[in-house]
Amino acid sequence: MSGKKRASPGTDVEKNPLANVELNNEDAQKLQDIQKDIQRVELVIERQAMEKLTPVYEKRRAVAKSIEKFWPVALMNNTMISFHAQHTIDQLALSYLEDLWIVRDPKEPRCYTVEFFFKANPYFTDSVLKKEYKYVPPPAASDETPDADGITESMLEFSWARDVQPSATPIHWKDPENALTKLHPRVAEVDGDDDMPAEAGSFFNFFEIADDPFEIGTQIANEIFSEATDYFMGNIAGDEIDSEEEDSEDDDDDAEEIDLEKPRAKKQKKE
Repeated sequence: MSGKKRASPGTDVEKNPLANVELNNEDAQKLQDIQKDIQRVELVIERQAMEKLTPVYEKRRAVAKSIEKFWPVALMNNTMISFHAQHTIDQLALSYLEDLWIVRDPKEPRCYTVEFFFKANPYFTDSVLKKEYKYVPPPAASDETPDADGITESMLEFSWARDVQPSATPIHWKDPENALTKLHPRVAEVDGDDDMPAEAGSFFNFFEIADDPFEIGTQIANEIFSEATDYFMGNIAGDEIDSEEEDSEDDDDDAEEIDLEKPRAKKQKKE
């Protein structure tokens, strides 16, 4: 007896009409040109926003300086910063922070300098610690003519990894033998396939080491600084950061407790 062979499942299903969409060179070029126009407008808007926001940030700056531990609390309410400042001695040093400011590069506002202003403290003599993310334009940029908005072609092809050079700032420790970065150094990964350190060590390695593999500066400049009030009030929920190692040895640091590890905003009285 002969019979028909059963068709494989899906043979009668129509082919995906989107599978073989072709794009000719002319249309591809048009799309790329429009994408550059979008990037150009976004850059202009970003610059205008910075100009308008700066005086508002200055107003907040004056108020924040009158609030006890505004910036230490705001920083510690950010999950990444609280993870990297988990040593009690780091938190004690950060408790002397009285001001934080971001200085944007006027030519390339995506680059900036992070500035921490400290009161007199028992750890270091510096009143200001800075970390600059310097814009290093590609060689072709020297021959470019900016448009009416000051935008060049190289700015539209901006690459953080290629065009930005982080700096290191030496800290003048009062007791060099017990410098926080010496007590808790950043430890390189020996057998790892990437450049991420095995241990971050002290938060202050962020200043003393140029490389910023954890993108702490980006978090401070683009997230915490702009939303500082919400961070201080505890209104921003953070993502959990898993740590494989727990600091079983926090030295004698744990002998002194401070109120920055899990800061909470005060409840407002109802009127």
